[in-house]
Amino acid sequence: MNLAQRLCRRFKNIDFRHMPRAQNEFADALATTTSMIQHLDSAHIDPLEITLKEEQVHCTYVEEEPDGQPWYVDIKTYLKKGEYSLESLANQRKTIRRMANGFFLNKEVL
Repeated sequence: MNLAQRLCRRFKNIDFRHMPRAQNEFADALATTTSMIQHLDSAHIDPLEITLKEEQVHCTYVEEEPDGQPWYVDIKTYLKKGEYSLESLANQRKTIRRMANGFFLNKEVL
């Protein structure tokens, strides 16, 4: 029997509503994140702590990097190997470390 159907029996009333993805960005982002993580032990999955930020997020659109590489290459290299590019300056290394805190690496997926 379907797990959802068994859970439904535990409640007095249940109301199902379809919500389009466009109106539920948080659930979409969570589902995307979950699909990228491989769980070796399906009996136990560590909880995911989510913190909602009160401040607005500011983004900068980068058309092209000077070296021709995608913008995230330095972050991915730092997370994977703990190394910086040879050309990077001290302030660039600090920025890479700070930005790396907002990402995690799952095999080759940042």
